[in-house]
Parts: sequence; structure tokens; C-alpha cells
Amino acid sequence: MARTLGDEAPTNLLATAAPTKPRWVNGFALAHVLPLLVWQIAFFVAALGFLVVMSFWVVTNFRLTPDFTFANWIKMYSTGYFQDTYVRTFLIASLASAVTSLIAFPCAYGLAFKLPPGLRRLAVFSLITPYFTSYLVRAYSWKIVLTETGVLNTALGWIGLGPFTMTNNLFTTMVGYLTLCLPIVILLQFFSLANVDRSLIEAAHNLRCGRFKTVFLVIIPAAKVGIILAATFTFILSFGDFISPSFLGGNKPPTLSILMVDTVRSGSHWPRASVVALTMVGTLMAVAFTALAFAYGAGKRKT
Repeated sequence: MARTLGDEAPTNLLATAAPTKPRWVNGFALAHVLPLLVWQIAFFVAALGFLVVMSFWVVTNFRLTPDFTFANWIKMYSTGYFQDTYVRTFLIASLASAVTSLIAFPCAYGLAFKLPPGLRRLAVFSLITPYFTSYLVRAYSWKIVLTETGVLNTALGWIGLGPFTMTNNLFTTMVGYLTLCLPIVILLQFFSLANVDRSLIEAAHNLRCGRFKTVFLVIIPAAKVGIILAATFTFILSFGDFISPSFLGGNKPPTLSILMVDTVRSGSHWPRASVVALTMVGTLMAVAFTALAFAYGAGKRKT
């Protein structure tokens, strides 16, 4: 028996009119995300909220007193010492980010394109191994090498050089930042370079593009997201680090993390230290979101 148009119409009408289950109600997915939400709320949002509240409190006779005053913000932001320290910390973190990225890139490039798979796995494992020990121990061990009576100056003394002052300055602070960031920046750059489409490189070579041109015109633009994120990661770690500028740099020059500790030590002024901490958090969030927008925005424009 042949079906007419009139027979099919009610079926299609019922199909379009059938109620659909709301897609946002997904308890299974929520159960997976719940630990992350709990962690974020307990260890970031709650702590950040407490810092905000405490920045408006006052200190009376070395004791915190709940209040609501902008005196701490006005005091810190109007102080030239805080402004100078903020600019200096930003510049030092930017310098650490640039130096670390420049040193890391040849290593990551060699890992991604030059080493055989077996040696590559060994190299990746060796980059992870330093994180099995405390960063404080690794940073402090540089004093054995770099002090005036240390290993390096002793070796230079054998050939009639030195001793040189290599501690308690910006140089050792940078050494500490490299100790903290370099292995993980190499890994981040390596993962990004390893995912570069090899056909693009072959096409560049077929078009008689030299090695350096291929690196700068093909490989780096293709791995731009990972390179930018690795540099941002270095900036974030360096901007808030206390161990390197304190233990290796000897507080010379002072950074915001040192200023925050000094503010607490001098009169237990936790509200003003909270102002410094919130300034650091705000700066890091602004830098992180700007870097993400630049990295992924550039990729979208290309596509």
C-alpha cells in the first residue's frame, strides 16, 4: 500500500514536537569537575577573598583589628619604594622570561627534531628529575659553586683568575630563576615543537628555504602557542618567587615578595602585606590572560 504525504506529516510533526532533555543537567560530568571546583574554592577563591578583606583592616598594638579603611592601599601605592620595587620586579621577571626562553629553545628544538626516540625519552626523564628535590635545596646548592671560596672561583684561581663576586646580586638571582624554570620551559617548548606538522617543514625545504629561515618562518610560528605559554609560565614563577632573590640575591635588589615579608616583619602589618600580595595576583592574572589572548588569538587569526 502506497504512503501518501498526508500519512507522513503527523509522524514528522510529533518528532519535532518531542520534548528534549536539557543538556546542561549532567551529573556525571559535574562529579568529575567537582574536585577541581572544591580545590579552587578552598585554596584560591577563599584565600583571595580573605586577603581582600584583610587589606582593609588596621593594626593596633601589633594586633589585627577588623575595619574598613583604604589607608593601607593609599599608604602602599603612594610610597615611592613600593612603586620602584613593583617596576623592578616586573622587569626582572620579564628578563628571566626572555633569558629562559632563549636558552630553552635550542634544547627543545634538539629534543624535538634531532634526538632519536630512546635518547629523547631519557632526556625528558632527566628534565623531570630535578623536581624530585626541593627547589630550596637546589637553589641553595648554587652557593657552594658561586661564593668567593666556592667551586667555580677555586677552579678559576688555578689559572690565575678571580676571585669574582658572583653572589648577592642580580646574576645569582637569575641563576636561581633558571634553576626553577628552565627544565619545565624546555619541556613545554618541546611538546609544542613536537606537534609541528612535519609536512610544513618538508614543503619549506622543497621551496629552497634554508634551515634558519625554516625555523623562524615555519617552526616558530607553528609552535607559537607553546612558546608564549612557556614564557608566561616563567614570568609567573619569577614574579612571585622569594627563594632566589632572598637566598641567592641577598635581597639585592629587593622584589615584591621580599617587600611583602619585610612588611610583615616590621610591625606585623599583614594588611599592607595583603595589598602587596593582591597587587601581585592582579598583575599575574592580567599578564596570564593577555598572553592567552595573544597566543590563541594569533592562532585563530591565522586559521
